[in-house]
Amino acid sequence: MAGTINKVILIGHLGDEVKMHYFDGGNCLGRFPIATNETYTNRQTGEKVTTTEWHNLVVRNKLAEICEKYLTKGDKIYCEGRIKTRQWEGEDGNKRYSTEIHVNDMTFLTTKKELVAKPAETPPATQPKPAEPTNTNGGDDDLPF
Repeated sequence: MAGTINKVILIGHLGDEVKMHYFDGGNCLGRFPIATNETYTNRQTGEKVTTTEWHNLVVRNKLAEICEKYLTKGDKIYCEGRIKTRQWEGEDGNKRYSTEIHVNDMTFLTTKKELVAKPAETPPATQPKPAEPTNTNGGDDDLPF
């Protein structure tokens, strides 16, 4: 295989509001954390254990403005991007590192505004059952193709 790949896909909940930084020339940057959870059962005790991993996301320009406008703490998102590590010198003179996900594609899965707008006690609409597929290839198997 020639080359390398740096791709991250995350689905998680915002841990804070989007913090915006504006630059000369009209560019902007948004930063916010999201949490992803992993749940497993402890084999010795049989109890469910949930671990949370925090990720620092960075969005740029138009995507940052959209995130600032529509996202709030607790919203669930799907995002794709790449991992970048920043290095800087702290006030104490020590080197500091930060690993971030630079997002290039995002889908809002649920927002608090959506959840508030939907009445909590409305039963789900009933959907008609789809028709059973028919065998059109004349064979004996029951596959629809």
